[in-house]
Amino acid sequence: MVFHPDFDNSSNAQQTAVNPLLKYLQHQSPEVLARIAKSASPEIREIISHNVQGLVGVLPSDNFNVEITTDRENLAGLLASAMMTGYFLRQMEQRMQLEENLASTSSIQPNSPKEK
Repeated sequence: MVFHPDFDNSSNAQQTAVNPLLKYLQHQSPEVLARIAKSASPEIREIISHNVQGLVGVLPSDNFNVEITTDRENLAGLLASAMMTGYFLRQMEQRMQLEENLASTSSIQPNSPKEK
């Protein structure tokens, strides 16, 4: 899934003037946005998937014909929640990796000069 910067053409000019992040995203190339979207690990994708399913409600599709109806504002809120969860999880994943790297290097200590 890739962010589409022209998702709301009806009030796009007004939103861009108010929202600097939207303006920034609209000036990114599709390749950059696709690369960033693909950088999420499978673990992050799985957590976001479970989160969205929990927000929407999950019924097994083989036993139920599930149809969800909502308005534009609620759908936008759901997507924003999923995006924020993704950003948060990516930062936590990077923090975990940093802590693991620091823990593995803390066992390697340089020779300290002998005190007199």
